[in-house]
Amino acid sequence: MSVITLETVSRWYGNVVAVNGVSMTVRPGVTGLLGPNGAGKTTLIALMAGFLAPSAGTVTLDGVPIWRHTDAYRTIGLVPERELSFGYLTGRQFVRANAELHGLDAPGAATERALSIVDMTEPAARRIGTYSKGMRQRVKLASALVHDPGVLLLDEPFNGVDPRQRLHLMALLRQMGAEGRTVLFSSHILEEVEQVARQIEVVVSGRHAASGDFGQIRRLMTDRPVQYVVVTNDDRALASALIAEDAVVAVSLRRQGGVDVSVSDFGGFAVRLPRIARERGVRILELTPTDESLESVFSYLVER
Repeated sequence: MSVITLETVSRWYGNVVAVNGVSMTVRPGVTGLLGPNGAGKTTLIALMAGFLAPSAGTVTLDGVPIWRHTDAYRTIGLVPERELSFGYLTGRQFVRANAELHGLDAPGAATERALSIVDMTEPAARRIGTYSKGMRQRVKLASALVHDPGVLLLDEPFNGVDPRQRLHLMALLRQMGAEGRTVLFSSHILEEVEQVARQIEVVVSGRHAASGDFGQIRRLMTDRPVQYVVVTNDDRALASALIAEDAVVAVSLRRQGGVDVSVSDFGGFAVRLPRIARERGVRILELTPTDESLESVFSYLVER
């Protein structure tokens, strides 16, 4: 049972800060690292894998700093997001090379075991350059599993994977977590994380935004104020009616037409808006959410 701990970890490249003061603990089971693209997820995974030294703070595995800790590397498996550059190798050659680098006593047997786990035994004789995106993801996973690590780190493992392979990979991660491994995978899709992990760590702009089980994170995201623009045939009449609504946090008229509305209870607002419009004789021409991007959701979590 392995535990990775980050304590006020920062990593910068010259004047660019990639990770800023992040503290989190990754325990046995499956943890989802959630955040928009460019949030710092890849940098955090590289720090946990020991490929990067923190510019400040500490990253430890069971209390021992990971950077330059050779024994720690033997208990960590990494599936990077970047594409493989070994297209000339067969899948079997690629996985076996990692087995030999780890100095395993029976690299051939370990290779076949890892290929079997990810259902890649049959295509393993083909060159990686002929593989689909999903097959390349699976052979990377086999390489990461060949030395039977207690910690598995995966960077956006579901990118480009077809639905059938996605389900297979999700089932594998759940199984590994149930076996007691410490599994962390990154994603920018909340629903993707929901299907695999109960524990979620949220990062945005290099900062740790939230931590908790899926239900807690979902509530934080859905309870936040949501912004809309409502365009009608009588904006002033609608604005004056909305001010009195409990679900409405703020209302303002737009100079170019329309009403900016901030609501704290989307469900209540969705039910009340058409009723209010009908009662006031107002015709709704357009209703548009203005902050439904992942970036806006995560930014809200950071500000809490």
